[in-house]
Amino acid sequence: MTPHVSVVLPVRNGARWLGEAIESVLSQTLLGWELIAVNDGSTDGTPDILDAFARRDGRIRPVHQEPRGIIASLNRGLSEVRAPLLARLDGDDRSRPERLERQMRQLAAHPDIGLLGTWAQKIDVDGRPGRLLRPPTEPDALAELLMRANPFVASSTMMRTELVTRIGGYRPVFHGAEDYDLALRFADVAKTANLPEVLVDYRVHAGSETSLNAIRQPFSARLAQLSARARRATGRDPADDLAGPPDWRSPQADNSFYAEDATLYRLLDLADSNVAAGAGRAADFSLLEARFDELTHTERALAARAMIQHMTHAEKSHARRTRGVLLRLLRRRPGMMSWPLLRRLPAALLR
Repeated sequence: MTPHVSVVLPVRNGARWLGEAIESVLSQTLLGWELIAVNDGSTDGTPDILDAFARRDGRIRPVHQEPRGIIASLNRGLSEVRAPLLARLDGDDRSRPERLERQMRQLAAHPDIGLLGTWAQKIDVDGRPGRLLRPPTEPDALAELLMRANPFVASSTMMRTELVTRIGGYRPVFHGAEDYDLALRFADVAKTANLPEVLVDYRVHAGSETSLNAIRQPFSARLAQLSARARRATGRDPADDLAGPPDWRSPQADNSFYAEDATLYRLLDLADSNVAAGAGRAADFSLLEARFDELTHTERALAARAMIQHMTHAEKSHARRTRGVLLRLLRRRPGMMSWPLLRRLPAALLR
């Protein structure tokens, strides 16, 4: 029988929590699902776990491939989907038992909605609950918010398969923000919404995809916004000309549609200690003052880390100039620095 919902689960070396993720699908009140679990070249126990679950329940279909990355894994899963609805779930997250049924019923009642997320509960490595994620729910509010931030928890989203295919699936250009780019393109062809119910447990840990792309992710988010604005203004997407995730360090970036953001990210790049150690006197953080109000919370945190790294590695005269910028920005937004960074501040200021 054709399933009602296809759950796409990309995973690489996710043995620690994979069993919990799959059990959460097996526990669904909706019975008509299939689980397409794409193993992206795992070298731990992930393949054996997937194959064992597949022997236990025929609705689970493992797909094993050589390591190609999360975007290729998502698109491979999309190519295997048989249901009219596609639900996302990462291998370290969990779906609450009513999730698939509640989302399927909501989409059936609202055919104008193409992408539907839910609220979520943050959990830690041991499954202990953290704060709730409760993004806006109404399509009009989301349409306005989408151009500034991603209001969807990836593992909570359910989409109409035909629309995902029509808009071209996930795009490698936006590595780190591929879900955000997809949501922005969904908004071009349909309404989006969030169910005001906590139906997903979203696990936060040091090895998560978001943590591994601390600088790439916010840059890709900016790129997705630029692309969306261009599509809506001209009907053409400039990202279609890109072969892969762009390098903001490259000289070619200076003549691109994202040139201003490339200049910004050459500064934020100094949050990486290895980059900061080789920057020397070249870094001029005055640009951050001019663009400070437009920076996201994540970018401000990166800016603070970049300036401290620069003050630590640069010659004293350049460190003092950076110190002046940092102190002025801290007066504008004291909360831009995390506690670990604040502990490093006195030593950096005294240079």
